[in-house]
Amino acid sequence: MSATQTNKIEIIKAATTKINEVDFEHLSFGSVFTDHLFECDFKDGEWQKPVIKPYAPFLLDPSTRVFHYGQAIFEGMKAYKDGNNDIWLFRPDENYKRFNNSAVRLAMPEVPEEVFMNGLNQLLKLDEAWIKKGKGNAMYIRPFMIATSTGVIANPSDDYKFMIILSPVTSYYSGEVKVLIAEHFSRAANGGIGAAKAAGNYAAQFYPTSLANKEGFQQVIWTDDATHTKLEEAGTMNVFFRINDTLLTAPVSERILDGVTRKTLIDLAKSEGIAVDVRPVLVSELVEASKNGTLKEIFGAGTAAVVSPISGYSYQDVYYELPKIENSVAIQLKDKLTNIQNKLAEDTFGWTVKV
Repeated sequence: MSATQTNKIEIIKAATTKINEVDFEHLSFGSVFTDHLFECDFKDGEWQKPVIKPYAPFLLDPSTRVFHYGQAIFEGMKAYKDGNNDIWLFRPDENYKRFNNSAVRLAMPEVPEEVFMNGLNQLLKLDEAWIKKGKGNAMYIRPFMIATSTGVIANPSDDYKFMIILSPVTSYYSGEVKVLIAEHFSRAANGGIGAAKAAGNYAAQFYPTSLANKEGFQQVIWTDDATHTKLEEAGTMNVFFRINDTLLTAPVSERILDGVTRKTLIDLAKSEGIAVDVRPVLVSELVEASKNGTLKEIFGAGTAAVVSPISGYSYQDVYYELPKIENSVAIQLKDKLTNIQNKLAEDTFGWTVKV
């Protein structure tokens, strides 16, 4: 290994590369990682010297706070390589801001922009050979932070570890998605941490989702915790409903994540002259729209899949199939977004940032 200094980041290069062992045509989402990772520790009230080093496991004491009190947050981003081999990020400022909002909500230190952005850029440049060209190919980026103080006293940690790992991915296709509308379980509650990308939010979803899986559904559409009458998110994604020619989606709140893909699709739809209504969406109006034929589409929106069309939903033991639409709004918006991300269409919004 060789160690160098670049923009205050120590870089320790891997002696060998794993890239030749990877089948890039058959990648399982989020299961293959590049040669290096970025790491920066928070100790004694300040951020320490960051380092990029070979990707490898690391040791933690059994009493490390993250294991006991759940101070853990993360983000999901992507980088793309265009036809000129330039690397582009998509709205990284939004992910950075949301990461620190999550940190504040979980009593964790905010990561300085220089540490986050410079570390990410240097890491992408070092492992740029892992980013493949072509629409559908991307580098999934996972920044995360965990509490690393030891001891089982129920207090916020004094020490933290911020890391970024990279995973090459191809187009995410989950097949036909049928969903179950939640009538008992909730993803989040007012006053809680639903608006943060906290690890515990996802852990709490696994059990009710597994129950839905046993009934033949792939995901759950979460409803509000108080009345279970308002439609909020679908699985780990924001969710849109097309009734007639209007897209409906719930407003962000303490319970609903401020999704980057969500806000992007809203802006894209408006620019295309598609009516968008951001307001609470009731289960009752969805059912009524299914019965009278005005419900045309439901789709999830998130970083991994970008857009995930939903083929049908169940509520109170009644299944409602959605109509088959060849040129759906969901697919139109996905195509426009991915063209911008891959520099195949002009970015008139200023969303793409060159690494």
